[in-house]
Amino acid sequence: MKLALAQMAPRLGDTTANLRTHRDLIRKARRQGASLVIFPELSLTGYRLQDLVRDVAEPVGRGKRMRALASASKECAVIAGFVEEGPGQEAFNAAALFRAGKLGHLHRKVYLPTYGMFDEGRFFDAGSTFRTFEAPWGRTGILICEDFWHLSAAWLLALQGMDLLVVISASPVKGMKATRNPSSLAIWEDLGRVVARHHTCWVAYVNRVGFEDGWAFQGGSYLCSPEGRVTASAGFLDEKLVIATMDPAVLRRARIRSPILRDEKADLAGRELARILGSGR
Repeated sequence: MKLALAQMAPRLGDTTANLRTHRDLIRKARRQGASLVIFPELSLTGYRLQDLVRDVAEPVGRGKRMRALASASKECAVIAGFVEEGPGQEAFNAAALFRAGKLGHLHRKVYLPTYGMFDEGRFFDAGSTFRTFEAPWGRTGILICEDFWHLSAAWLLALQGMDLLVVISASPVKGMKATRNPSSLAIWEDLGRVVARHHTCWVAYVNRVGFEDGWAFQGGSYLCSPEGRVTASAGFLDEKLVIATMDPAVLRRARIRSPILRDEKADLAGRELARILGSGR
């Protein structure tokens, strides 16, 4: 199965131009045999929205850009990031899977960073679930950027039989040195390797590039195998569409060799969590 990592630079607040870019990349991915194309966090809107959040938000089922993406997914499935207007006029940092012309799955970002340079908690409402969904390429979960840094999120998805973890991100450059790539690039890759090996699943990480309001976004999108090996990468800073291949034999081999999920004691974890939450220690 082939998937496409669409490392792109969205235009801040310009949903018309961003939708056009999505359509162009979906067509290119389809021509190269991809069954799924994955876009970064808030790919339809740009990241540094702040007071523009309400202007670009739209309901996932009725918004015109959502309908356009659904239509574009008839021959190639699409995962894209956008601002969802919730049923109670909430604003969620969201990701949606469209497949065969319809909405297949929706994830609302649970962990909204409000430290350092980030201030998402002021502008977005938080999601409250981690769910997987069935797809032709295997059972899949979606996380958005900060969600990935909370290891319990991927663990909860893995307990649901996850074969592919899709992580979409808008991660800026940090730790830049004159003689090498920034430290943040290696950190994201290390995290993917650990999660992929520990949960014996594929990890597809798609980050954006470009500049917004003084921020530089680093890219570094990749596909990591269940054996913890990066098999495809989009590199640093440049817009790029990378076609990557997932071989089911690799997943099967990794799980036979390391049956961690089979031996996981979720019932024990549930009892211990109940005890900790009940006692406060």
